[in-house]
Amino acid sequence: MQESLDTTTVAFDEDTGVGRVTLNRPDALNALSGQLRDDIIESLRLLEDQNDEEIALRVVVLEGAEGNFCAGADITEFDDAAAGASSSRDHYRFIRDFPAPVIAKIEGYCLGGGLETAMACDFRFADEDARLGLPEVDLGIIPGAGGVQYIAKLANPAAAKEIAMTGEHISASRAKELGIVNRVPDDVEETTQEFAETIASKPPLAIQAIKDSARMATQSTLEEGIEYDNTVFEPLLATEDHEEGARAFAEDDYEPEFKGR
Repeated sequence: MQESLDTTTVAFDEDTGVGRVTLNRPDALNALSGQLRDDIIESLRLLEDQNDEEIALRVVVLEGAEGNFCAGADITEFDDAAAGASSSRDHYRFIRDFPAPVIAKIEGYCLGGGLETAMACDFRFADEDARLGLPEVDLGIIPGAGGVQYIAKLANPAAAKEIAMTGEHISASRAKELGIVNRVPDDVEETTQEFAETIASKPPLAIQAIKDSARMATQSTLEEGIEYDNTVFEPLLATEDHEEGARAFAEDDYEPEFKGR
């Protein structure tokens, strides 16, 4: 499956279960217009519809066209900044709450709302030449979709203040040191695809449960998180995927086929 919307392209590989959403406003460095935000949501919905097919969506790669991930909000739409900030939060939430894991493949500029978009994803793989930052301070505002909060949790509050208060761009390697980026590989496309296919090969119900568990860890005490995991663990024992995994563990030559059931 491959479709083009006004500002995104969507592709789905039935052989691997990997979907791709490409931000496609290269002339604007893939800046987040209202249309692009809407198209990101619609693109993810199109991929989610694949779950009604025999080969279901397992993981999504989110990337930018022509060498840049996203340079931030489209400043030509800043005339109604307050309304824009409120409505723009929808696509971040949609990414964060999406049932399948989402991997941000970061190249070039990843700034402001672009960095917030990447941090709403489950994983971030960055090209060594990528540049990340929160430049909103130079416009007399703060990141409007949780940029400071994300970095404070992924790294630490001091790093969040440094990045947001200076507005400076940081390197991919520095972002990795801080824990904002997972990997800075020699070949970001190859590594991202290999990782996506690895995740796609795993039992999807367990993958979704792990995603939910990790999110719960940021919102609860340790004891509450463990209790949550216990409530999810037992139902997974009754799944066909658990039977497949247990059989593969017991039989060396058995290749499991996980169906999400």
